[in-house]
Amino acid sequence: MSDSKPTNPLSDIEFSSLDLHPLVREGLKRAGFTFCTPIQALTLPSALKGMDIAGQAQTGTGKTAAFLLVILQRLLEKSPGHTGKNPRSLVLAPTRELALQIHKDAVLLGSDTGLRFGLAYGGVDYEKQRKTLADGVDVLIGTPGRIIDYYKQHVFNLKEIDVMVLDEADRMFDLGFIKDIRYMLRQLPPRNRRQCLMFSAT
Repeated sequence: MSDSKPTNPLSDIEFSSLDLHPLVREGLKRAGFTFCTPIQALTLPSALKGMDIAGQAQTGTGKTAAFLLVILQRLLEKSPGHTGKNPRSLVLAPTRELALQIHKDAVLLGSDTGLRFGLAYGGVDYEKQRKTLADGVDVLIGTPGRIIDYYKQHVFNLKEIDVMVLDEADRMFDLGFIKDIRYMLRQLPPRNRRQCLMFSAT
């Protein structure tokens, strides 16, 4: 699904027209989101039904909110009140700056849900990150290298992942992460037991 041509920044599809959990609607209200962007309008109806999605749109067009809404909705529907220690959604980003931004957006949209959001990226806070993940998170957001590092230390396992997201997949491949991505995909549940979303700017 592609939205690469210049368009009106918003579509005529309102979030209120989508079958979203009340707690997800609260997050949208807090963020001030009323109308979908074109990429959200293209992807959300199918993704919210559990379909795998590959979406292409320029940076700043709302791809992050699109996949975060799917994650929040799916986790709330499938296992509300879950308190396990292993993540149920995995979001891979090519850089720590992007991982931090995704985490910030996740907290904004998901602060009413009770879901726990964890970060894993290189360069800082190694032990602090490790402790947070060991205590348990529902949504794990980070860069491939640091996530694999913690995974190999058995800080968590990936057998409960229900939604897998590759964000800025084009940059991920350009930066040479394909082997790491393949490694992590092999640790996940079978494809028929998880949803996959991939977004790219090119």
